[in-house]
Amino acid sequence: MRWSPRPPFIRSVVLDRSRLRHSALRYAEHGWDVTPGAYLAGDRFDCARPGCPTTGCHPALERWEEAATCDTAKVADWWRRAPHAVLLPTGRAFDVLEVPAHLGLRVLGAARLHASVLGPGRGQVRGPVAVTPTGRWMFLVRPGDPLRPELDDSLDVVRHGAGSWIPAPPTRLPEGLVRWSVSPEETRWRLPDAYAVQGMLVDAVGAAARGAQLPRQTSTLRRAA
Repeated sequence: MRWSPRPPFIRSVVLDRSRLRHSALRYAEHGWDVTPGAYLAGDRFDCARPGCPTTGCHPALERWEEAATCDTAKVADWWRRAPHAVLLPTGRAFDVLEVPAHLGLRVLGAARLHASVLGPGRGQVRGPVAVTPTGRWMFLVRPGDPLRPELDDSLDVVRHGAGSWIPAPPTRLPEGLVRWSVSPEETRWRLPDAYAVQGMLVDAVGAAARGAQLPRQTSTLRRAA
């Protein structure tokens, strides 16, 4: 066994930072703005801003909306310094519909069935889907459309638009990694129509209401205004 002067935890931090930097650059290269998040230190997030009281996942920069960019040189520089969480601002290249797992599974299944029936490129409703370790599913959709009236009062459904953000894979949260259920590469970085996905979500909410009563699961992120 070869001896290394670098302790295991340091190697782990360097590896995490490399993976996060690689992913952040990949998003930026495809025109998705990126902003660095606080990095996980133990069971809390540290943004290195003096006096910051936030312990959950949050932007590392105070003026993160202005700083967010797809400039790869700037993005690379951010991740040279620390293993920042990778945050993607919403309301720009895409909006996000965030739902609990029992709804996310229904919507993803309906999207796959819809695509297979109509064929590639016809009524395409599949898009990238990220999943948090706490079971929140995040559907990336074309930006600009508000929630349909049937979903507007649902505590289970959160729309992230302008002024909000999501943690992107492979960001590490205290419970584990954020991952892709459907990666951007699988959909060739294409985004589905927001209302089409919301239509399937309305059906999923109705089906869940007719079935067993499940506890509501509110967002672990922040709700967009």
